[in-house]
Amino acid sequence: GKFWHIPYSKVGFGPVFEKQPVDTIYPEESLEANITMNCQAKANPPATYRWMLNDREIDIGAERKHYSLTEGNLVISNPVKSKHVGKYSCSATNMYGTIISKEASVQFGYLDPFSTDERTTVYVKEGQGAVVLCAPPPHFPAKLSFRWIFNEFPTFIQLDNRRYVCQTTGNLYISKVESSDRGNYSCIASSHSISKSVFSNYIPLQPLTERPNRKYPADLRVKFPDTTALVGQNVTLECFALGNPVPEIHWRKMEGHLPQNHDLRMSGSQLHLYNIQVKDSGIYKCEAINSKGKDYHSAHVSVEAYPEWVEHITSKKKELHSNYTMSCKASGKPEPKIRWLKNDVHFRNLTLDNSGMYQCIAENRHGVIYANAELQVFACPPTFEHNPIKTVMVAKTSRAVLECRPYAAPKPSFTWSQGTELLSNSTRVFIWEDGSLEIRDVTQSDEGQYTCFASNILGKASTFTSLCSADSTRITLPPSDADVNAGEDAWMRCAASHDPSLDITFIWSVDGRVIDLDKDSQHYERNGNSSDELKIKKAQVKHAGVYSCTAQTTADNVTASARLIVRGPPGAPGGVRVINKTETTVTLQWSRGADNHKSISKYTIQYRDDFSKDAWSNARTSPADVEGNAEMATVVNLFPWTEYEFRVIAANILGSGDPSKPSPKERTLDAVPVVAPSEVGGGGGTGRELIITWTPVQPKYHYGPNFGYILAFKPQDQKEWKRMKVTDSESKRYIHKDPSMAPVTPFDVKIKAFNSKGEGPFSIEAVVYSGQDAPSEAPAVIEGRALSALTAIVSWKHVANVEGYKVKFWTNQQDREGRAQEVAVSGMENHTRIEGLKPNSEYNIEVRGYNSAGYGPPSKRLKVQTKKPPPDRPPKIIGTKVKGQFINIAWEAVEPLSNESKVDGYRVLFKPKGNQTSTLYTTNKRSIDIPLLADKEFVVEIRAHTEGGVGAVSQIGFPGNGFILFLFFCELIDLK
Repeated sequence: GKFWHIPYSKVGFGPVFEKQPVDTIYPEESLEANITMNCQAKANPPATYRWMLNDREIDIGAERKHYSLTEGNLVISNPVKSKHVGKYSCSATNMYGTIISKEASVQFGYLDPFSTDERTTVYVKEGQGAVVLCAPPPHFPAKLSFRWIFNEFPTFIQLDNRRYVCQTTGNLYISKVESSDRGNYSCIASSHSISKSVFSNYIPLQPLTERPNRKYPADLRVKFPDTTALVGQNVTLECFALGNPVPEIHWRKMEGHLPQNHDLRMSGSQLHLYNIQVKDSGIYKCEAINSKGKDYHSAHVSVEAYPEWVEHITSKKKELHSNYTMSCKASGKPEPKIRWLKNDVHFRNLTLDNSGMYQCIAENRHGVIYANAELQVFACPPTFEHNPIKTVMVAKTSRAVLECRPYAAPKPSFTWSQGTELLSNSTRVFIWEDGSLEIRDVTQSDEGQYTCFASNILGKASTFTSLCSADSTRITLPPSDADVNAGEDAWMRCAASHDPSLDITFIWSVDGRVIDLDKDSQHYERNGNSSDELKIKKAQVKHAGVYSCTAQTTADNVTASARLIVRGPPGAPGGVRVINKTETTVTLQWSRGADNHKSISKYTIQYRDDFSKDAWSNARTSPADVEGNAEMATVVNLFPWTEYEFRVIAANILGSGDPSKPSPKERTLDAVPVVAPSEVGGGGGTGRELIITWTPVQPKYHYGPNFGYILAFKPQDQKEWKRMKVTDSESKRYIHKDPSMAPVTPFDVKIKAFNSKGEGPFSIEAVVYSGQDAPSEAPAVIEGRALSALTAIVSWKHVANVEGYKVKFWTNQQDREGRAQEVAVSGMENHTRIEGLKPNSEYNIEVRGYNSAGYGPPSKRLKVQTKKPPPDRPPKIIGTKVKGQFINIAWEAVEPLSNESKVDGYRVLFKPKGNQTSTLYTTNKRSIDIPLLADKEFVVEIRAHTEGGVGAVSQIGFPGNGFILFLFFCELIDLK
């Protein structure tokens, strides 16, 4: 036959993927004119790449207008939907073989605008339910999210138990229409895949008054379908019902409890299952209930799984003519099918042609996974270059094994010699199949040089070694059993006899684990040479076990053992679980943990709940003291309808042990609320309405599901209470509207909590006044005038029933652009200063009063003309001169332009450096004498003054030593 010699030092290898293509959605409106599909493989020599589209190879050279390769990545330029949608895969090839990537799709994403057709008005009677259709436009991918605008952007509809947006259809559902629902509605559809949102035309909703308001039974309109999810995904099931009163939604799982990993959202309309598992499969049921009737719906939730490798191929080097089997196994639901991209995965008598790249693929309807491996079949004559035989030292009468393991393929045959004598199998000497030589009951005559010969069809080689013997090692002082309390020191001692020509080493281990004296130096230390001593410092329960001393030489080793008992606090109890519960108690059961050689004297039970922020607290129990022989106790004084975890800690005379693992979470039974809302108050608002506010009851006092509030209120001069129900547990405000309600009427108000179990006690009564009417009188403006080019002042007469005033001002140009400005003024004031105006502009000014009910009528419009602006040029300083204790500063006059105010004087500011007070001088002249400060730096600033304000500044500085330093804003002038 023909054989190839593949050297042992071969460093080449076939391709191994580092990056593979992924599913890509390209927005049709994208500004980026390319798509990049990744494909990169590690290989030696480097790989070459090919790409396939829908199982046809892409000719990149012929289609370079759209395709190019960057390393292995495929770049699609100026993508075209009709050409470039499809399934892509790449292959990487070098001299050792080819591997094919997983398939990845390219799709074009889009979200068309809503239809521009006018949407018809939805008419519905108050108290009935309504469905406002979204009718989303054509789009890809299918997943959209929906929100609704009420009247104007960005006022979004706040969802609660009465209003719901279906995230499948986008439709808006209102279970019971109220007059406050009157308005215009727009559906927003958003595609997160392409980062785009579109708005529908407004849809008017017109509630029709119906007296009396009729009641309607619960009617489920949003129903979740049969659902298939993958293990680990999050799943949301939707149910929503119309009805009056507003229905409550309840969820359950047929034949079992709802999974622990669930929560309820949108006032119970959504059941959210986190990290779903196969055991969560089953039939789920939602039920809508109100006082007029109930409706229910059920559907199946199936949990399946993406393929996952249980066993897969890996790269291997195998000898020529050997046997080898490649294996791939995968789990998944449905069970994945396995296929191979290269056949013959079971090999007998391997040949060089079997070398190459292999891939197995596991696939079910949810996805595909790939495993790649390289098989290298090698052939070479025997060589000991990388595995030479070492000299062997053994104890007399023991067994010696001389290894002979050359690198060779096919597998070689072996012979051995001692000196010049060829060896064969006997009662003491054996040549193993792998080439090793075994000699039993070694004697001194066995010492000497041994040669191993290895040969195959490609060649032969030999190597030699020496065998030496020594006296046996024996333990003369074995370690003794020890018994200590936790925290005490313990000792283990060991001594041995050995061949004097050899060094001896002692190795300590506990329960078969070698003790690392460096890492474990906190608890272990040793000393000794021909004997050894191990000290266990401040021993803990975890240090108990069987300690072994191994005395070792290069010839042999011998071991002796002893047991260390450490008496300490008990171990953690196990299996803590709830076996019975009431509204305020649970009965726990557990199994005893290790007593660690001291009897358990008592147990402590701890708990934590959703409100304790992971902190554990000691529980009160019945009996109050839980004896050490107990395996059951009742925890008392718990909150109803609260989810708890419990753990148990055992103790003995040596202390308390570690706590048990927490019990499964368990919720106590529900009970009638006993805590009423606090800080009942309110008031304000508009006329014909009563605003009631309160501090919500903390969740731990809800005591049951379907928690809400009952509000009772009546005018103080009446006896009959009106009751209203608020079903949002977090609500803290309610507005009652009544067209017949007189403004500023005192009401007695009280509030109590309720849940599905019943109603609690009322709060302390509070007096709350109904809203007042908006101001009816317009303020009379007394005066408005400009103070400068930028400011004006306006004053007016007070009007009754106001909390404040809004002063609105604008120029004619601003009014056209909708940019009027406002200033808020306290109701105690009757004038204000308006700043930030434009120079030389005519402003319109209006004043109106307001209170919590709204704004009153505006005053008559007042017109104010602001002054022309001051000159924007600073005075030019032309000279300075020292005159005794003064310094004279002169400047040129500032001449205003036609659109600037006339200069009526100058403002001169004298600013000493430091904390001294500045002085402002006014003059109509063009020079001034300023006192000269000895040894004090100061600065002088000069501005022109006009009725429009002060102009630009010139500045000059003076040091304290008499020399003058000029700093100019505009230019530097030579002094005369």
